[in-house]
This record gives sequence, C-alpha cells and structure tokens, in this order.
Amino acid sequence: MTAIRETNLPNLVHRGKVRDTYDLGGGLLLMVATDRISAFDVVLPNAVPDKGAVLCQMSAFWFRQTAQLVPNHLVALGTARPDLKLPPELARRAMVVRRAKRVDVECVVRGYIAGSAWAEYRKSGTVSGQAMPKGLREGDRFPGPLFTPTTKAETGHDLPMTEREVEDMAGAETARALREKAIAVYEHARRYAEGRGIVIADTKMEFGFIEGRLSLIDELLTPDSSRFWDAKGYAPGRSQPNFDKQFVRDWLNTQAWDHNPPAPDLPDDVVEKTRERYIEAYRRLTSQPLI
Repeated sequence: MTAIRETNLPNLVHRGKVRDTYDLGGGLLLMVATDRISAFDVVLPNAVPDKGAVLCQMSAFWFRQTAQLVPNHLVALGTARPDLKLPPELARRAMVVRRAKRVDVECVVRGYIAGSAWAEYRKSGTVSGQAMPKGLREGDRFPGPLFTPTTKAETGHDLPMTEREVEDMAGAETARALREKAIAVYEHARRYAEGRGIVIADTKMEFGFIEGRLSLIDELLTPDSSRFWDAKGYAPGRSQPNFDKQFVRDWLNTQAWDHNPPAPDLPDDVVEKTRERYIEAYRRLTSQPLI
C-alpha cells in the first residue's frame, strides 16, 4: 500500500503540513491532501496511506452539507476534473477551490471538554480564559458550544486569542461573523453526526473572503481538524474511543519525545490503525465508499 508524502506539479504556491497547493490560474487553486501527518505541530516521518483521500473527500462532503449556512471555496473534486489530467492517486485527494483572502484566525469550536481545554481547566478552572463551572470531568459536554479562537501560525504553535484580539485583527463585524458561522457549522455537524454514532467533541475551521463574502476554506470537519468519538463508548471521566488523530498523539506521548523535531517513527501497526480509524470515520459520517 503506497502512501503519498509529497507531490510535484507545476506552479506550486504553498506546501503546508499536509496540503500541497498549486495555482491553476483564473482565481482557482488545486489543493492536494497528501498522506503526511502532523502532531504537536510537527510533521511526522511516516505517512498514512489513504489519509489524504479521506481528508479531501470528507471536506467536500461537509462543504456541500453546510453550503446553506456559509459559502465555501469548493469548486470540484479532482476526480470530477478529467481536463486536469491528474494521476488517479492525486485526483482522489485533490480539490479545485477558489482563491481566498484568508482571515488569520483558527476558529476553534468546542462542544466537549478535552485536549488543551481539559489541561487548562485542570490548572485554572478556565477554558480559553473563560471561567467554567466547577466539577467538570474530562469529556463532559459544555452547556453550549464555546468559541475559542487561536492564532494561525505558519510555524510553531497556535496561541489562544481573546475575542477582543480577533476584533482588533479582523474588525468587529468579521469577528462576530466568524463566531456565529463557526458555531452554526459545528452545531449542524454535531447533530448530524449524533445520528451516525459519532460525537464531534470539537473542531477547527478557517475562513477567508471570496469576492467580498466570508467563506469556509481549507478543510472541514475531518479527523485531522476534529475530535470524533464513538458514541457507543462515550463516557465522561476518561479518555474516549476515537476516530481521529488523538490515537497518534496518545502513542507519541508514551515515547521519550519532547514534541520538538525530529519526531519518532510511527510503528507499522500504529500507521495501519490510524488509517483504519480515518476510513471508519469517513464511512460512518458520509455513508459513501472512499474513492
């Protein structure tokens, strides 16, 4: 089983942690989701076969699901553009998208307390600086979704932002729209996923302006950008059975690694179990075969 770690097409615009982006001209970009995987903001030595196809096709699914809530940058999947003459392995993990002027804010929405939110709460009783009720357990659901934005760092770690800082960066009207749209998309996805046996604990989104309209960009509600828990095994007070990148983070945390490059190699069984979890999340949520 071959994993695609890097692509080499004409007119490269940007190579991120996971995606390689190319200029197609006419205001369009080709975004190719590779099989690279990152954790703790470090790209790991291994790649996970089929991961890029899951990210691409799941994002397209959610972009279509939420188009009535907020516009997005998706034009077509690579498989629907034979004129691009992409090799099949690239076409299945590629999207043609509209170029956008990115808003440099990671729009994080949390429905349940987990990850860095749980670590902060245990230390100070707050989440993203907001006071929380006493006695919360790891995995408890918040009374309502929390908007906890962070910076969008090209290198290093994203840092928490207050809503005032978002206003100062993007303007009051845009800051309000980011919060409202992000929460609306999360709530729509959370309700949908519950009917398919998955709890979406939290997620992060990116927005940009396309022809003056605030639009979703990058990826949406994937195992890379969200915590997906198995609803059957969900129980507050412990770690949750998951279908996302947390499996990789948990393994890395058993190693003598300080979260700085270089990262350790993932064993073959961890790579395969990660692949299986990503595909299972896609299967459950979309009810579609992975192309």
